[in-house]
Amino acid sequence: MSMEDIQMLIKFLGGLGIFLYGMDRMGDGLQKSAGHKMQQLLGALTDNPVMGILLGTGVTAIILSSNATTIMVVGFVNAGILNLSQAVGIIMGANIGTTVTSWIVSMNEWGEMLKPEFFSPILVFSGALIRYLSRNGKAKQVGEILVGFGLLFVGLGFMSETIASYHSNEAFLSVFTFLGKNPLLGVAAGLFVTVLIQSSSVSVGVLQVLALNGMIGWQCAVFINLGQNIGSCAAALRSSTGANRTAKRAAVIHLLFNAIGAILFGTVMAVLFWLNPDLAVSPITSVGISIFHTAFNVINTILLFPFAGFLVKASGILIREDASASKCCKDSKDEMKRHLDSRILDTPSFAIESVTHEVVNMGYAALKNFDLAALVLLEDNKSDAIKVKKMEQMIDDYEKILTDYLIKISNQSLNEEQHLLVKNLFYTISDFERISDHCENLSELALEKSRRSIVFSEDADRELHEMFHSVRSSLEHSIKARASSDMSEVRAVVRSEELVDNLEEEFRERHITRLASQSCKPENGVIYLDTLNNLERISDHAHNIAGFVRDEV
Repeated sequence: MSMEDIQMLIKFLGGLGIFLYGMDRMGDGLQKSAGHKMQQLLGALTDNPVMGILLGTGVTAIILSSNATTIMVVGFVNAGILNLSQAVGIIMGANIGTTVTSWIVSMNEWGEMLKPEFFSPILVFSGALIRYLSRNGKAKQVGEILVGFGLLFVGLGFMSETIASYHSNEAFLSVFTFLGKNPLLGVAAGLFVTVLIQSSSVSVGVLQVLALNGMIGWQCAVFINLGQNIGSCAAALRSSTGANRTAKRAAVIHLLFNAIGAILFGTVMAVLFWLNPDLAVSPITSVGISIFHTAFNVINTILLFPFAGFLVKASGILIREDASASKCCKDSKDEMKRHLDSRILDTPSFAIESVTHEVVNMGYAALKNFDLAALVLLEDNKSDAIKVKKMEQMIDDYEKILTDYLIKISNQSLNEEQHLLVKNLFYTISDFERISDHCENLSELALEKSRRSIVFSEDADRELHEMFHSVRSSLEHSIKARASSDMSEVRAVVRSEELVDNLEEEFRERHITRLASQSCKPENGVIYLDTLNNLERISDHAHNIAGFVRDEV
């Protein structure tokens, strides 16, 4: 290999790196811009496969990576957020969505003004200017998209210049001629390159660069592209390692879908090229690759959509039940860890939605602990004190798990709204943990009351029942506010908090009056006042949680 060849190889690899980085920046910017809408997409998940296809197409078009979408699907299935029926539709849609990148790459065949050398420097300059001069978060995201878009074409230009120098190289051309005459080798080459690069979008882009320079024919391009579609399954298969059986089946469904499609299309195209040899060797354009790539994924989806149930059953045959690993984990801590799957982190919008759901579950655990503490104190159920302590330990574990996951999310690329939400979730889990601490305090006060044979007066007992009821209302509304971001729930918390503050002040004054009239013993009063204080603090924490929601809306 000559020094010139080495320089060309370095230039090509540099162009490939810029192309990859540009696509990543562009997808990241698009994802940030669509952050809240991406979160709302989770609400669209139903058992309707058509909705799944639309969702998979939309998400992949936004993040510019079918790999990321299918890995995310494996994560959701592993976490129990998605079932296999929902996953099938999203996987089919992801294959359609990934064609967006090929159409972006083929833009430079649409006209002179769309050639990379003309507009990519303008995009990079204007995007960088917006990115670094603007103080507006949305504008910065637009700048990031423009920079990524421009860099994508800069990298494409580098690769195209390198390939162009080998336009008439006999050895180089003979390789593609050989692959064109051997369909199975063409498929194998496409599969190998895609697995190596770990991105079907990028490998299709490289194929389009070859087409831009008139170096490959239709037959060669078609079979390489079919291999690229099969190779796109590698990331999901690799990601499913260590996941549960159902998640592995989701990855296998992706492989079956693309492999069956490649066999069907490969057979049809082989017959077509046999009948029309001139078409087989005629040069293909970058747009031609985009058309075929899109046609393959759309038609394959239409053909296999009615057989989604068959794909699910076939995956069950290939991935059989493992008796030792199939036992459902009953430990809620382990269940939470399973739901907070690391595979989802690459799409922060969905990771935030998933962790928010688990924060709400932590809130309901704190509410359950509150009810247990009420039974211990108000009904003298001493046996429930042990349950309160166990629940408090479990909520402490929740706090550690959720905090670790939120730290991982905060290290991802987030927009301003997502940063605020993650910060508020940190504070929220801390408030729920403190609420559980106060529940344990209430349980311990109840045990102290029992040990000292303290009996509250009828008035004091009635006041505590009223106080517990009002505080519970405040806590329950705060959890609902966090779950739904509903301002009516936030206002309900504010009203409950005001009522609790007023009751606490009123009941303290009544207690002082009872002490003065000697209708209440001083030692009883200590337990009573400490109970009021803990209840008031629980309501304060509930008010904090509602306040975070109010700041986000």
